[in-house]
Amino acid sequence: MTYRMGITALMLAACACLAAAPQARAQGMGAQQQGAQQQGTQVQQPSLQNPTPQKPAAPAVDPKEDAACKAFVALKPAAPADYDAQIQAGEDFVKNYPQSACRAAVYSRLTNAYFEKQKIDKMYVAADKTLQLNPNDVTVLTLVGWVIPRGNPTVAGFADQLTKAEQYEKHALEILATLPKPAELTDEQFATTKASAISQAHSGLGLVYFREGKDSDSVAELTKATEGNPHPDPTDYFILGVEDEKLSKFSDAEKSFDSCAQIPSQLQDRCKQGAAEAKAKAGSQPAPPKP
Repeated sequence: MTYRMGITALMLAACACLAAAPQARAQGMGAQQQGAQQQGTQVQQPSLQNPTPQKPAAPAVDPKEDAACKAFVALKPAAPADYDAQIQAGEDFVKNYPQSACRAAVYSRLTNAYFEKQKIDKMYVAADKTLQLNPNDVTVLTLVGWVIPRGNPTVAGFADQLTKAEQYEKHALEILATLPKPAELTDEQFATTKASAISQAHSGLGLVYFREGKDSDSVAELTKATEGNPHPDPTDYFILGVEDEKLSKFSDAEKSFDSCAQIPSQLQDRCKQGAAEAKAKAGSQPAPPKP
């Protein structure tokens, strides 16, 4: 999609990685999981992830473990087969070194790799293990909080999952507000990557509130997710249009649907229809009283 960004290996001590891969993720709520498969995976982009996890002061690291950690972190998947190899290497590492200080970085990358392969259940497992080791992993917080509300609302426990997603995205925004720039990134790379992560967090919150029927809150978050975003998610515009209509803001709904219709996705036809319907409703509204 044009929204979700590919992850390079540059990890921070405060956040195990800040992913960005918007092009695998903009095919709409129902088509999110098809998007990565239809469009393919993306070339790695700069992120806030440091390629060399911090070493414990003691005890000394096993040279084999250290070499295996560095080899895994150096992987930069750019194709489906590459993610398969990354998953295999990561699972082998945590099996062979179950107490390694490198586990947080490994599980963080596994979370993203499983998402790219659309193995969502395994993505959740890897995410839980990541956050047990590093509760401030911005990559995992934003990704999982973004994926959850795009899931099936009829599954058992979905309401509890929405609560988790809201907590994840709010925590991610708190971290991002004071996140220092890694030395490995230029000012431009850091600003772009951070802005994309912030947009993704607001997108996740917007979808959570949409699922919960909190229309005004949803509009506020989705507006933040789309404003100034060079790669907006068409799903955000579509839901924004739906919410605007529910609030009888038909002119705003027309603009949101029209913005959605400009982005190639499976939502284009629905958004074109929505824009036409919202325009008709806006035209039928009585003129506001003159002051």
